[in-house]
Amino acid sequence: MTNETTGLRTVLVTGGSRGIGAATAWKCAQEGWAVAVNYTRERDAAERIVDRILATGGQARALQADVADEAQVLKMFAAIDAEMAPLGALVNNAGVIDVPGRVDTMAVQRLERMFAINVIGSFVCAREAVKRLSTKHGGPGGAIVNLSSAAARLGAPGQYVDYAAAKGGIDVFTLGLAKEVATEGIRVNAVRPGIIETDIHASGGQPDRAREMAPLVPMQRAGSAEEVAEAIVWLLSDASSYTTGAVIDVTGGR
Repeated sequence: MTNETTGLRTVLVTGGSRGIGAATAWKCAQEGWAVAVNYTRERDAAERIVDRILATGGQARALQADVADEAQVLKMFAAIDAEMAPLGALVNNAGVIDVPGRVDTMAVQRLERMFAINVIGSFVCAREAVKRLSTKHGGPGGAIVNLSSAAARLGAPGQYVDYAAAKGGIDVFTLGLAKEVATEGIRVNAVRPGIIETDIHASGGQPDRAREMAPLVPMQRAGSAEEVAEAIVWLLSDASSYTTGAVIDVTGGR
């Protein structure tokens, strides 16, 4: 299934080489999208997702770009324009955390990295997507899904207040952009995952975090990347045609 129009369309999934991004890329391919799998450094992981999609008869390509670098983002979108089916959707999934810490220990360099990737990168990717999708710019319409986090509601005290603040920014960005382009054929929504079993926790120095925090979740378990991907793909589809400006919790009730 494609979004808004007939014909093959491309969905760009940033941070698509692992975790929620990889699960989303795979699910999008099963729903009939051509998939641009963005990665920053993990080329082999991105290529594995692409190969898996190609093996089932789908279309996919791995594209390197650090979303915090505008020039790399522009190059990535140019590659999609030149070498893939027309863009139909964007999943702003690329994001980082850092090691747990209090605000009074956080260096400016940490904060700059956190906001450059999690917020500014999402803005720049969305900007480029809007230029291609908006009927104001001659586009066919489409959908954008941003990845937020339950941390935006909870604050992540003593651990990731900077990450929580960045994701709070994504919530507001989603609401504002949704209203801005609502008459231009673009729907903009966000998914707010809770404790999800992915390797992002290891990158923050807590590989067992999902298992350790499961008792805090009303459902008493961590979620899976595939469960988050299901929500994302629904928001990309025509089944959610009257949904925009929404932030959907996928948190097990937390």
